[in-house]
Amino acid sequence: MSYKFVFFDIDGTLLNEEKEIPADTIKAVNELKEKGIEPVIATGRAPYFIKPLTDALGIDSYVCMNGAYVVYKGQTLYKREIEKPSLETLVALAAQHDHGLVFEGESRYCSDRDNHPFVTDSIQSLKIDMPSFEPEFWRENGIFQVFLHCESHDEHLYESLKSEFTLIRWHPQAMDVLPLGGSKAQGIAALLDELGYTAEHAVAFGDGLNDKEMLEYVGFGVAMGNSHPELLPFANFVTTHVDEKGIRNGLIKAGLLTA
Repeated sequence: MSYKFVFFDIDGTLLNEEKEIPADTIKAVNELKEKGIEPVIATGRAPYFIKPLTDALGIDSYVCMNGAYVVYKGQTLYKREIEKPSLETLVALAAQHDHGLVFEGESRYCSDRDNHPFVTDSIQSLKIDMPSFEPEFWRENGIFQVFLHCESHDEHLYESLKSEFTLIRWHPQAMDVLPLGGSKAQGIAALLDELGYTAEHAVAFGDGLNDKEMLEYVGFGVAMGNSHPELLPFANFVTTHVDEKGIRNGLIKAGLLTA
């Protein structure tokens, strides 16, 4: 079966540690488009944080907030909000332990803590603007993803939430909180189904723990050479480092580009 789509994670996949797009990655993505194969972003980031990247690569389709918000060619195809009763439970539990929360809505994001050090450290690592301080933002807006700021030794405090949420660590001081069963794979499935394609028509690239389901779901999954070790068993192929033509080499292995 010929591949029609390639889904790309952002951090550690399209972007290197300096949050820059390697020149060869830009060239490889352009070559892909010239062959009539559609590149799509698949990220944990919200749509309002990816415009510089999508502009640089000429991509207008994306699976954001770990599959909860999907846009194809500028049109929203799929949205999955976290239910308010579940958010209320999360907010109450995090408050007991003074763990800051950041709520991601459709057009902006806000925190329930002002200058919380864990929030500051994790958000600064993404090189994006800090969230505004609006503790009640989650009550009045649709929320698609939450950042829960705690260290790994405190994760056990949130075991009771696993019947309502999917939690994935992405930073030493932060976890993504998604609707139960949420993943990039779920968003990709929604997009492919809407367009009349199946998982076998897709290739995906990733490097983090939130890429497991995506790489396992698609027809050909590629893990970056700089991937988290736990991601590797879910990939069909492990390519080179993001700064060592990792995207190009993965596309060559998938049969989409030539050397």
